Amino acid sequence: MLSVLSTIPNDLLGAAYYIAKRYAPLFLYGAKNTLTIALTATVFGLLIGLGVGILRSLPESVYDSSLKRWTTRTIRFLTSIYVEVFRGTPMMVQAIFIYYAFLPLFKESKLFAGIVIVSINTGAYMAEIVRAGIQSLDKGQNEAARSIGMNNFQTMVYIILPQAIKNAFPAIGNEFVVNIKDTSVLNVIGVTELYFQSVSVAGINYRYTDTFFVTAMIYLTLTYSTTLILKAIEKKMNLSGFDGPSSTTTPLNIGHYKASKETQ
Repeated sequence: MLSVLSTIPNDLLGAAYYIAKRYAPLFLYGAKNTLTIALTATVFGLLIGLGVGILRSLPESVYDSSLKRWTTRTIRFLTSIYVEVFRGTPMMVQAIFIYYAFLPLFKESKLFAGIVIVSINTGAYMAEIVRAGIQSLDKGQNEAARSIGMNNFQTMVYIILPQAIKNAFPAIGNEFVVNIKDTSVLNVIGVTELYFQSVSVAGINYRYTDTFFVTAMIYLTLTYSTTLILKAIEKKMNLSGFDGPSSTTTPLNIGHYKASKETQ
């Protein structure tokens, strides 16, 4: 131990380079798990958010029966509880509660536990993103879709959701970037992500400042690279002449859908 400490340079950059090189496998393993959790949880969180966001956006008409109105309000109430609870409590607290509440399910794989926890948390934020995307669209599109015989499901799948997701893509991408950083809280349940590995490395060499400088650079590299990729995708979506519905061209969208259905 003393020989290792004596070979570490005293300056910050020199020590950081030495630590990064010597403990590269540990950092890479942690970074790999961090990306795995962040990416997987963002995908599953988006799926959860789509379902919850759609349920929270269920329309209520004066022509609906009392049972249908009661069912719609109950669904909105239950989904609102989910969103408010997971947006209003720290993920660290959620991680500890969910992990130990379902310990028999998670004891075989803490990585799986981390994915589940971050997915559920992300789903609450995605639900609000999706709901805002749906509500930002012109309500006249629903009426136009109904006028050509489309039901609620067809309207949502072919007209509303494609526009809502496209408009909300920057916010969805931002959730992925946030998840890369937020995986660090999973160290409280022993998930071997980047922060957990960094604590282990710092415990070996007793150089916390130098070790976490390396960690910060790795996180910055991951988030900045992800941001550049997401911006490129967003630019491609905007410049490729998106063939799906557009909130500014309702007649064209409905007509395009109708024409495509007639040719099938």
